[in-house]
Amino acid sequence: MVKLGKTDLSINPIGLGTNAVGGHNLYPNLDEQQGVDMVKAAIDEGVNFLDTAYAYGPGRSEELVGQAIRESGKRHEVVLATKGANTSDGGKSNRPDFLKEAVDSSLNRLGLDHIDLYYIHFPDEDTPKYEAVGALQELKEAGKIRAIGVSNFSMEQLKEANQDGYVDAIQEHYNLFERGAEQTYFPYTKENGISFVPFFPFASGLLAGEYDENTTFPEGDLRLNKPEFQGDAFKENVRKVNELKPIADSYGIDVAQLVLAFYIHHDAIDAVIPGAKRKEQVLHNNKAGKVNLDKKTIERIDQLFS
Repeated sequence: MVKLGKTDLSINPIGLGTNAVGGHNLYPNLDEQQGVDMVKAAIDEGVNFLDTAYAYGPGRSEELVGQAIRESGKRHEVVLATKGANTSDGGKSNRPDFLKEAVDSSLNRLGLDHIDLYYIHFPDEDTPKYEAVGALQELKEAGKIRAIGVSNFSMEQLKEANQDGYVDAIQEHYNLFERGAEQTYFPYTKENGISFVPFFPFASGLLAGEYDENTTFPEGDLRLNKPEFQGDAFKENVRKVNELKPIADSYGIDVAQLVLAFYIHHDAIDAVIPGAKRKEQVLHNNKAGKVNLDKKTIERIDQLFS
């Protein structure tokens, strides 16, 4: 277990992203009971850092994750993060009154009396960010939330949001192919005790070692629009990932576990939240938290994906 940033929240560094639990607007043909059972299995395994959002479902993920937490009988062990900013008409709002209502709505869907970490999921265009975070600070003081986060905020927006020192975590895009955060966010977050939580840690499966250079994707697949999946770049990326396989073998793990272990060895990252659809994936990912990479391995991976 580690502390999340400057908070008193104690978390397993390998968490669980739950957008495939009730996220019917993101994934077709989801089995809701399978999702609930997966979350309960994760909690039983000690994967206590759960991440959801109003946008998944919308709202249905919060309902199912809350159900799983209640049925587990281990609410006191769980650190639950959820997110809000999406309006019912498809817009985004960071207005203090809207965020206060959004937190109450999330609590109602979750069926819980508090949220451990509440993120502003997306910035809007006109609300001063320190005012938005100030509203969450009021909710923290009222006991409705325990920690404050922001997501998809630019560096400038993060600094504005944190002008009173209230931000505890930021969730942003980061993986071995997308390392810009090391120069933009990490110096500031480390200096200010803000935990950086990466999303897309496997780069849509590329860093899980799932593809070879001949892999193709069907028309309409979102990966077709991503630069890391284009032409020669895709082949080069697959080559790099293949170089991770003998390193993983030397630790008795696979590439996905090696990648997760690499992330949590970074002093700016307290936890990662890989998504899953089945409990076997959760148990597999959780093993990465027990892997102790030596300095030479970290340097080798760092150079390979520099």
